Amino acid sequence: MDLEIIKQLLKEIEKSISSIDLGDLKKQRDQLKKKTESPDFWQDNQKASKTMQKLSGIEEKINSWEKIAAEAEEVLELAALKDESLSAELNKQFAKVEKDYKKLHFDLAYDGPYDAHSALISIHAGAGGVDAQDWASMLLRMYVRWAETNKFKTKILEESAGEEAGIKSVSFEIQGPVAYGKLKGEHGVHRLVRLSPFNANNLRQTSFAKVEVLPEIDEPDEVPIDENDIKIDVFRAGGHGGQSVNTTDSAVRVTHTPTGITVSIQNERSQIQNKETAMTILRSKLAQLRLEQHKDDIAEIKGPNQSAEWGSQIRSYVLHPYNMVKDLRTKYETSNTQGVLDGGIDEFIKAYSSTQLGQ
Repeated sequence: MDLEIIKQLLKEIEKSISSIDLGDLKKQRDQLKKKTESPDFWQDNQKASKTMQKLSGIEEKINSWEKIAAEAEEVLELAALKDESLSAELNKQFAKVEKDYKKLHFDLAYDGPYDAHSALISIHAGAGGVDAQDWASMLLRMYVRWAETNKFKTKILEESAGEEAGIKSVSFEIQGPVAYGKLKGEHGVHRLVRLSPFNANNLRQTSFAKVEVLPEIDEPDEVPIDENDIKIDVFRAGGHGGQSVNTTDSAVRVTHTPTGITVSIQNERSQIQNKETAMTILRSKLAQLRLEQHKDDIAEIKGPNQSAEWGSQIRSYVLHPYNMVKDLRTKYETSNTQGVLDGGIDEFIKAYSSTQLGQ
């Protein structure tokens, strides 16, 4: 095997290691380890579990890159011996290192500021009436199925049912490593074309739904918010048809006055829990806006432009007159529409991630 090919691979590995800054990752690991040694660390089980999950992810990343670098060095040393009897072993080891490196390099697409976080997803029915509300529920099912396949946890945070079928809107959490990094490319408008099951003449109908994907920010110091910028209202939670869910003012509406962002939560029984969930969603929305507007300071962020979001159609799902799901950004497409609607969106995720790497 050509020595220069092995040297080039080692050079690429070293370049990737430099780009992810292993030194900084090790500092983060040490800081998290220090947190876990605190006597009251497990007092908040949910928070402790998320910290352990984050620590595990960082340690796995460090170990994987250090291992691949060491294995590449071993291959180089083996090749330097120029022993023909080791040729088969050399080729085998090189092929393994190259394959493992390609996988690790692809994971660099999920190296954004919040990519390691869990994801908060909101789906809103758009133009298309009852069909659009049914389409929103189909998208919810698609993402829940994807989460189940990846052994991620899902939790509905807020849901507004449609009058006849489907849902008007839903907000839910997908909790798992790199959930936001993998799903951030789903952010945008999704279009469905099919024969309407709600139309007496069974005519072809085009429906739209907006999918909003946010990184879950549950640590207040990660996205600090000035208390003077927050307005909190409490009210009585109501269910379908307007009946009371409980007899106390447990529902919470949080408004961030500088941007005009409003988050209302009534899913939990406790006002405190609803407030915590609302604040988590608000921090997540501000984090997303900070990324979109390339701002370091929350105070510099402008409110979201809703009309622009509705114009960002990213994918079409055609069930009639033919079967095709096509991403309008990556051009990736498949005729296996049922597989996609059953949660098989990994190829779309990979195609989008590849564009982030410039591949």
